[in-house]
Amino acid sequence: MDKPRILLAAGGTGGHVYPAISIADALKEQNPETEILFVGTRDHMEWRAVPKAGYDIESIWISGFHRRFTLKNLVFPFKLVTSLAQSLKILADFRPQVVVSCGGYAAGPIGWTAGKKGIPVVIQEQNSFPGVTNRLLAKFATKIFTAFKEADRYLPASKTQVTGNPTRATLTGVDKSVALSAFGFDDDKPVLLVMGGSGGAKTINEAMKANMKRLHDEAGLQIIWQCGSRYYDQLKNEFNAHDYKNLRLTAFLDNMAEAYAAADLVMSRAGASSCSELMLTGKPSVLVPSPNVAGDHQTQNAKAMADAGASKILDDSTMKETMSDLVEELIYNQEHLKSMNQAALELAKPEAAQLIAKEILEIATSKLDQ
Repeated sequence: MDKPRILLAAGGTGGHVYPAISIADALKEQNPETEILFVGTRDHMEWRAVPKAGYDIESIWISGFHRRFTLKNLVFPFKLVTSLAQSLKILADFRPQVVVSCGGYAAGPIGWTAGKKGIPVVIQEQNSFPGVTNRLLAKFATKIFTAFKEADRYLPASKTQVTGNPTRATLTGVDKSVALSAFGFDDDKPVLLVMGGSGGAKTINEAMKANMKRLHDEAGLQIIWQCGSRYYDQLKNEFNAHDYKNLRLTAFLDNMAEAYAAADLVMSRAGASSCSELMLTGKPSVLVPSPNVAGDHQTQNAKAMADAGASKILDDSTMKETMSDLVEELIYNQEHLKSMNQAALELAKPEAAQLIAKEILEIATSKLDQ
C-alpha cells in the first residue's frame, strides 16, 4: 500500500509555522512511514525553521496584498498567477492525499489549487479571529481544527472542532537548574523572559529600554530579552554585557525550552501560538496584545487567559509607564505566581497535535483505500 503523503502549507510567522511543524512531528510519530512536504516562501522564517526541524520544503512566489496602495501591489497579480502554476506542479509531483493549511499567505495558492483538484484540505486555525487565507479556504475544507470556539462565527461550524493549538512537545521537561545554567543565571534572583514574537516588537523593545535600569539594577531581575533581528544590533550597542551582567539579549531564541524553564514570569505578545505555549509550560505571563492585527484577535486571546487567572494584560500604548510596577508586583509574589501557573496549566491542551494528526491520517487512509 502507498505511504500517506501529507503536504503542509504555512508561512510568514512562527504563529503559523510552528503549529505546522508540531503537526508534522505528530504525523511521523503516529506513522513513521508518512511522507511530509512543506510549502512556504524563501524570504520568511519557514525557509529556516522547517529544514531545521528535519522536513523538506518547496517554495512558491507569493506575498501579502497591502490594503493601502503600494508599488508592490502592482506585482501581486503576477505573483499570484506564478504561485498557482507552481502549486499545480508541486501537487502533481508530490501527489498528497491531504493538504493542511496552517495559515499565512503561502498557504493560499496551494490550498486553493488542492481544493479545485478535489484533494482534501484540512485547516488548522490558531486564532479566535481566523486569518484571511483560512477564511478563503474554508469552503474547500474537509475539517477545520480551531483553538478558540469563537472562531466558529467566521468559519463553517459544521466543519470545526476545537482542539487547541499544536505546540512543540520539546518545550517541557527541562529542569529549572539546568535551564538557569544554560543562561549563566543564579537561582537566588527571579528571571523575567521578554518576547516580541519571531520578528520582535517595537513597543515592547522601547518599553524595555525605558525600564531596563529599574528592572535590572533596582529590582534585581535576571532578564532574557528576545528583541528580534531587526532591532538586535542597535540594542546590543546600548546594553552591553559589562554594564548589564544579568541581561541576556538575543535576536531569536533557539532554546525555547530552557528559556521557559528558567523564567518565573513571561512578558509577551498575545499571539495564539505564544499563548498556547504559555499554557503548556504553565508560565505566569504579562500579555501585551498587538494593536496591529486583524480582528484584534490578540486582545481576545489575552482576555481569555486573563479571565482564567493565567495572565495580566498590559496596554501597548501605555506599557512604558506601567510595566515595571506590574512586573515587580507579580514576580516577587510566589503565591500569586503559583495560582497563575495552575490556571495556565488548566487551559492547556497538550494533545492538540496528536488529535489533529490522527484525523489527518484517517482522511489520508480513506483516500488511499479509494
